[in-house]
Amino acid sequence: MSLIEISSSPVTLRLNRDLVRTIKRGHPWVYADALRDLPSAPAGSPAVLLDNRKGQPVARGFYDPDCPLALRICETDPEVKLDDRWAERRLRAALALRSSFSATGPTTGFRAINGEGDGLPGLVADLYGDTGVIKLDGEGPIGFWNVAEIGAWLAKERALVRVFERQKERGAAGRAIVGDEPDRPVSFLEHGLSFTADVVRGQKTGFFLDQRENRQLIRAWSADARVLNIFSYTGGFSLAAGAGKAAEVTSVDIAPAAIATAQEHWRLNGFPESQHTGIVGDAFDFLADATRQRQRWNVVILDPPSFAPNRESVPQAMSAYQKVIEAGARVVASQGLLAVASCSSHIDLTMFLECCEEGISQARRRGTVLTITGQPADHPSPLALPEFRYLKFVLLRLD
Repeated sequence: MSLIEISSSPVTLRLNRDLVRTIKRGHPWVYADALRDLPSAPAGSPAVLLDNRKGQPVARGFYDPDCPLALRICETDPEVKLDDRWAERRLRAALALRSSFSATGPTTGFRAINGEGDGLPGLVADLYGDTGVIKLDGEGPIGFWNVAEIGAWLAKERALVRVFERQKERGAAGRAIVGDEPDRPVSFLEHGLSFTADVVRGQKTGFFLDQRENRQLIRAWSADARVLNIFSYTGGFSLAAGAGKAAEVTSVDIAPAAIATAQEHWRLNGFPESQHTGIVGDAFDFLADATRQRQRWNVVILDPPSFAPNRESVPQAMSAYQKVIEAGARVVASQGLLAVASCSSHIDLTMFLECCEEGISQARRRGTVLTITGQPADHPSPLALPEFRYLKFVLLRLD
């Protein structure tokens, strides 16, 4: 068994500024502009990092000379050797963390490995029942981690039937590394609700597992309510509302396949078909039409895709968030709830709350914050890496 690909001696890198304190506190990323030079080496090569003053070793990790994020730190003790024993120790700690918390109702869909949050940089693994999905974040992790051996290890530890590797690039073909490639979406449970995940072609690794506890929040607030789920994808929030005894639920997504799956999920859980309406359409167009028709819902959920894929797009993204929040606020009934989410790491909580305030104000409404949440416990993040806490979820009551 070889969980990591180490075929060369470590590359030596040296800081050009004093970042030692930040690194020792647990920030696991060193960007190329913080290094004195960028030696030629294959992506994923092991590396030793030296400080900028005396050239003393401060950390070990792996290197990607062609990426702005040039070094991912695995250990802040430079004496620790990065080998299979180290990797397996970290993997076992990740699985042990997941066994330490329990969900309300059976849950078989969760994140087993969350990259830097588990001290395993660039390595993500999600479990859906008896199926595992692994995803590596770029060429550095691809060159460092032996994904086939990690898949085999995970399958053995969790008694999985199959493990599938997804590629980072949208549309790129994945591969089965344990068992066969699934020819249909795989089944799993979330808080007792039945779902399926298209682990081969679906968004992320097949489902948005990071919103699990936020769906429970909507479930708790949906009794007897008219619920509108915008950017619904395959109906996660819609099913939560149905389980919470909503009077009726409307799911809106631009992808016909997503709406078809949301309808199927509704039937799969035995909810009355008359209480769910799936609509294929553009979110902004739907909300504009609903406003003109003076339609109102007691609970409106806005969970858009990331509007800010990079720092340069932040101003445009904030404008987009404000517009969709304004449009959503216009169709919330008096004393109703507006739930809004952002999955962009480049939009921090303060910025997102500014978007909420501006959007709600433009809709001539006033809001009261009921709660602010983020990622669940199976998506841990280093305390020193706030950009890893990408998910913001704000639940408001509107006047």
